[in-house]
Amino acid sequence: MSRLRTSIHASLLLLPAVVLLAAFTHVPAVRTFIGALYTTPRGKRPAVFVGLDNYRQLLDDPVFWQAMANNVWYAALTIPLSVVLALVMALAVDARLPGRAALRMAYFTPTVLPMIAVANIWLFFYTPGYGLLDQVLGLFGLPETNWLGSRDSALYAVIAVAVWKEAGFFMIFYLAALQTIPHDLREAAAIEGASRFTFFRRVTLPLLMPTTLFVLVNAVIGAFRLVDHIVVMTRGGPDNATALLLYYIYEIGFRFWDSAYAATLTTVLLAILAVLAAVQFLFLERRIHYR
Repeated sequence: MSRLRTSIHASLLLLPAVVLLAAFTHVPAVRTFIGALYTTPRGKRPAVFVGLDNYRQLLDDPVFWQAMANNVWYAALTIPLSVVLALVMALAVDARLPGRAALRMAYFTPTVLPMIAVANIWLFFYTPGYGLLDQVLGLFGLPETNWLGSRDSALYAVIAVAVWKEAGFFMIFYLAALQTIPHDLREAAAIEGASRFTFFRRVTLPLLMPTTLFVLVNAVIGAFRLVDHIVVMTRGGPDNATALLLYYIYEIGFRFWDSAYAATLTTVLLAILAVLAAVQFLFLERRIHYR
């Protein structure tokens, strides 16, 4: 009886969270999957079941493939750069340096800034002619560059902003993990004559793998959900050079009001994220050492 009462009590405590999770996550996801099988209702014309026709349209959509290629390249650069930079920054601020608190604050500041504010700051940096970047390069006699107006540089300019903002966020998790490593391990390694690099490679890095898995999952999700910076800085241009998948979904859903095709794109995005998360857990789990 006592066990049943405990189970009922626990279920009631979980009920509000379960209801909110279902209402704002699971139900919308299911409705999205179903909506991708219908046409978009317009005026008095109701939605019509079309099966997989929206997916066939997606396969023939050149803008979708352009956005997908941009997103893959964006993720391939931002994820390793932000994760490695976060680890380097965490190692730096974990050491006993003068002004360590100020350095930590400087690294973390970009994270607490609103994404729209960050985009506007960097929009000024990238402004041709009088932007900060061109002003600095002009001191060395280099010509002006339209960083966001050229297909060759626009996506890399957006990538730089993302890495600058995300690295400080990931640094906090690495810093917290570094501070849980027992000092006696360092002392034992020093007595054995192990170098700092050997200690990092043999002890620190394996103990950081749970944190790395968490950071990587969040980095992958973040790489496929960027839309704020794109809206403010480039609007997907020039010529779809910076159009990422979520921004394309936003355009289809809220500019062209094609909710059915937007649902189809969203279903593909969710499937991609699910596969990537599963791959990360299956392969990285084997390299993780839990204490």
